Amino acid sequence: MAEVELKDVSPGKNLPAASPVTPTSEDKTVGGNEAGSSAATSPAAEPSAKAAEGSRGLLTPNAAKMPQASALKHSDTQQNGGEAFVNRDGTVAEAPRMKKIQFADQKQEFSKRPSKIGRRSLSRSISQSSTDSYSSAASYTDSSDDETSPRDKQQKNSKGNGDFCIKNIKQADFGRREIEIAEQEMPALMALRKRAQGEKPLAGAKVVGCTHITAQTAVLMETLAALGAQCRWAACNIYSTQNEVAAALAEGGFNVFAWKGESEDDFWWCIDRCVNVEGWQPNMILDDGGDLTHWIYKKYPNMFKKIKGIVEESVTGVHRLYQLSKAGKLCVPAMNVNDSVTKQKFDNLYCCRESILDGLKRTTDVMFGGKQVVVCGYGEVGKGCCAALKAMGSIVYVTEIDPICALQACMDGFRLVKLNEVIRQVDIVITCTGNKNVVVREHLDRMKNSCIVCNMGHSNTEIDVASLRTPELTWERVRSQVDHVIWPDGKRIVLLAEGRLLNLSCSTVPTFVLSITATTQALALIELYNAPEGRYKQDVYLLPKKMDEYVASLHLPTFDAHLTELTDEQAKYLGLNKNGPFKPNYYRY
Repeated sequence: MAEVELKDVSPGKNLPAASPVTPTSEDKTVGGNEAGSSAATSPAAEPSAKAAEGSRGLLTPNAAKMPQASALKHSDTQQNGGEAFVNRDGTVAEAPRMKKIQFADQKQEFSKRPSKIGRRSLSRSISQSSTDSYSSAASYTDSSDDETSPRDKQQKNSKGNGDFCIKNIKQADFGRREIEIAEQEMPALMALRKRAQGEKPLAGAKVVGCTHITAQTAVLMETLAALGAQCRWAACNIYSTQNEVAAALAEGGFNVFAWKGESEDDFWWCIDRCVNVEGWQPNMILDDGGDLTHWIYKKYPNMFKKIKGIVEESVTGVHRLYQLSKAGKLCVPAMNVNDSVTKQKFDNLYCCRESILDGLKRTTDVMFGGKQVVVCGYGEVGKGCCAALKAMGSIVYVTEIDPICALQACMDGFRLVKLNEVIRQVDIVITCTGNKNVVVREHLDRMKNSCIVCNMGHSNTEIDVASLRTPELTWERVRSQVDHVIWPDGKRIVLLAEGRLLNLSCSTVPTFVLSITATTQALALIELYNAPEGRYKQDVYLLPKKMDEYVASLHLPTFDAHLTELTDEQAKYLGLNKNGPFKPNYYRY
């Protein structure tokens, strides 16, 4: 930040005193909006912004001693550099002295900037690998430059336990605060913890999990532990782990193996450490994406003899489970949480409707009004993204393969296109299909300069990022999880999170929505673990409708909502139980 020097423009005497005017609330609001984006990027900017706001009144001359509006400004200036005003009676009045803000070291500041060539070569050397660890706006990280891999560290918590691998155990206090804040926005999990804690429905359960490790997941893990389960956990995404939360979990006795900025090798190593441990055999799997299930099938297939069930929450992971089932290789029951109503409608639709804007704003500071955006896929995630962008004034296009979803997009006011038709003109490309190679090198080559490319699906297969790692293209890391990929002619695209999940890699997601998903996961684990033998075959099941309704009911008190109850006559007329379920399984909400 350049130094600010206040210099007197007119050093004359007998000048009106400055009035210590307090800024109005309107002034503060405007100042806050202007400082918002820069403050998130540079903490050092905050004190300067506050200083400028506080001094605004001191730089304002006393309104009572200002010349009247009817006074005419004299064309000549006084010798001391100030300006003069001629009043109606012919007397000459000196204009009030104002202080002028000058940047004393402005020239030096510009000269300190590296040359274009030097900056590019430097950034290429530090950003080409996905293994670099950067702090996120969503995650506290200490300011030390310790680049030692957590795998090479020997860490222990305050009780002497070292069966974990995280970034820094010293961050545990910060993580504990975040977990406590998350608990306040997760009413259903807290209610479930209170209601079932005495029964211990998961007593004896040994849950191995692979999900995003955030404050919200920590509340889920601690709920499972309160219900009697033992947990070992790894991350399903190399960028989404909140290091301070992982530290808090490790300090609390959980066996956690994850840190932000893992390499691909670290990713699989962490999963293996969760599973392959002497004297501990998992009997339940909680997965997000299917990587944990895949690893056990690949490396430790005999473990499935003692595993009672799998709970999977993502489109990608569910797809892999159905593939296993179709091939006759699924040897335990699995619960498809992703397609439960409470997951589909709330996590996928409402969560993405808010978090897409958050992720894009934090990483690019883009203004959405008037921008042309193409959203690939109009499932629940796509619907949420499109609704949010449309509300912000963006021109939104949609690509789809399903005629029903396509018709929904048209009826919602979006233009249905093929990606090739608009790829040259759009400003933002968002994938949310759960598929692979949705955006390929041909599309990337044709994009306009500064086009933003990101993914809202779980896996990193939707954008062909591997095709961009070629010698003729330069990668320039400009922010945490933000890369400029530069073509030989100078054209560049802005790639977010290297094609991985945008919202959890680059920002956060609303805690309340994750309360719904996490409660659904907990109930699915309880159901599979306690189900009598023979109730569930070696197949993929949806969460029972009654449980979906129970999860929703646990969240209604937050809104002071009051459900209407059926009378006996009404229930008989509809052919329903008064206590539900209220809709058949084929009902589409």
